[in-house]
Amino acid sequence: MTGIKKAGHFLFMKTDRYFIIDFDSTFVKVEALDELAEISLKAHPGKEALCAQIRGLTDAAMNGEMTFPVSLTKRITLLNADRSHIEKLVKKLNKKVSQSVTTNKDFFRKYAANIIVVSGGFKEYIIPVVSRFCIPAKNVYANSFVYSNKGKITGFDKTCLLAQAGGKVKQLRKLKLKGELIAIGDGHTDYELKESGLISKFYVFTENIERLAVMKKADHVTPSFDEFLYISKLPMSISYPKNRIKVLLLENIHKDAMQLFKAEGYSVESVTKSLGENELAEKIKDVSILGIRSKTIVSEKVLAKAKKLLAVGAFCVGTNQIDLDACLSRGIIAFNAPFSNTRSVVELVVGEIILLMRGIFDKSRNLHNGVWDKSSQGSYEVRGKKLGIIGYGKIGSQLSVLAEDMGMEVYYYDVLEKLALGNARKCHSLKELLKKADIVTVHVDGSEQNTNMIGEKEFRQMKEGVIFLNLSRGFVVDIDALANSINSGKVRGASVDVFPYEPVSNDEKFVSRLQGLPNVVLTPHIGGSTDEAQRDIANFVPRKMIDFINSGNSYYSVNFPNIQLPSFENAHRLIHIHHNTPGILAKINAVFAKNNINIIGQYLKTNELIGYVITDISKKYDPKVINELKGIDHTIKFRILY
Repeated sequence: MTGIKKAGHFLFMKTDRYFIIDFDSTFVKVEALDELAEISLKAHPGKEALCAQIRGLTDAAMNGEMTFPVSLTKRITLLNADRSHIEKLVKKLNKKVSQSVTTNKDFFRKYAANIIVVSGGFKEYIIPVVSRFCIPAKNVYANSFVYSNKGKITGFDKTCLLAQAGGKVKQLRKLKLKGELIAIGDGHTDYELKESGLISKFYVFTENIERLAVMKKADHVTPSFDEFLYISKLPMSISYPKNRIKVLLLENIHKDAMQLFKAEGYSVESVTKSLGENELAEKIKDVSILGIRSKTIVSEKVLAKAKKLLAVGAFCVGTNQIDLDACLSRGIIAFNAPFSNTRSVVELVVGEIILLMRGIFDKSRNLHNGVWDKSSQGSYEVRGKKLGIIGYGKIGSQLSVLAEDMGMEVYYYDVLEKLALGNARKCHSLKELLKKADIVTVHVDGSEQNTNMIGEKEFRQMKEGVIFLNLSRGFVVDIDALANSINSGKVRGASVDVFPYEPVSNDEKFVSRLQGLPNVVLTPHIGGSTDEAQRDIANFVPRKMIDFINSGNSYYSVNFPNIQLPSFENAHRLIHIHHNTPGILAKINAVFAKNNINIIGQYLKTNELIGYVITDISKKYDPKVINELKGIDHTIKFRILY
């Protein structure tokens, strides 16, 4: 650092480093001439073909397959553009500045004197865009258009070094900059600077486009400007580059989840199956966000290896597959989707009740086998029948409403006090419900105490010829007891969607005593597997995890104290997770007081195990404060948000 120079409201930092930055697909998300073609050829009957041809010429130059002058000449000829089109292009480009450039506007303002834009593009549209980031026009080196008397673009200034082969190298040599030169760009012409020996490092910028031929030659692949600033130890708008936040999604989670995480800038890996404990323990070492469904077990052994893990998302209702206490003790937050698939499960239950009451599946199988069995024997309406719902939570209560709308008498049993909806009647014991119901359906949670809730004893308590459904958890029902009850005629129809053991993937064979039994519907744990439900889950859970990573919000978490935080600006947000021990907040604030730090806002909530403190402070503070906060006794995890 050689000094600070003030200009207007901004402090310009003078350093011995120069940042040589490309414009197209780096400073902005797009190739400007490709965008100009979309504007200038809008009314042309051959627009699509011409624009595709121009994009092909751009790619050929950027990948080093065609010399830049040849590519540029051909593109200008095809454009059919004029000055009015340039004005429209500037407006468009101002909306397409790269996301990580926009979020790091302060860096560009502070270091504007040492930022040199070197581009094969054109000054007419580059200068108006970069000037918004305080980069002076004299620091922009680019081509210039040649116009006719009527303002039509007829060519470009071929005497400009950047219009020539190896133009960026020639231009940089002419500048004779003293100090360390670093180049950031996405194309072959940017790499040529490294090849020439003029720059110390070349960072290939991949936020907008990945050119594999260029990536192989770069000193470092930087998926965002945050990454470049982070490894260069330069001021950045966030505490940690988002591309370094690794997301692992298991069990074929809906693609919307991947798209949300990628749009946020995270690195995402998706696997179609669940992973065993040992395999997951190995794979999770560098993972920050884990997304699972019902089959993956997140155990103590797995979490012991998850040194970077911040959040676990269950893309389903249940969370019994996650060791929530072990997560909590490590400061790892967990979310689920408590509402997203409720309707899908309820609709399947309603449909199966009707089909089982009519014996439709057996009749259908007979007809497939050529047997015409047109008989009403054993076929009944659901109207007037008594439905017994075990577990009156989100699914059970919604089922209650729909069943009553179909004319059924609804009874329910729950270990917790639940308000009856409509005319549903509460049973004071499981035995009471089982004796009354014509149809019994189970919708309890994954608590350990629900293991074998329905066994031989409970089936004996049910009516003769009862219809039985389980779409909750596999371990809730003793499968042998159910099979025996079906074979004896006690249960005349059953539907089971969940099993004590379920195949890890679609390639594993499923085996059960229930296979081949009469009037039995077996489904492969698909109660909530509708496109609508999976899409809703894939939008709900990632947004909660992203909100936690970005702002510290823990609302809807299943293991953390729930805090819904206001947005913050012009401040650092510090996240402190600690064991719930008296006096921690006082120690945190003592650190702030000792270092004369102004607290803008502070939020604390605890549960029986941890305390969760969020503090917003003014931006001026000594970095040693961070180590002091981390060093407070009983600290579990500490993070900084900008």
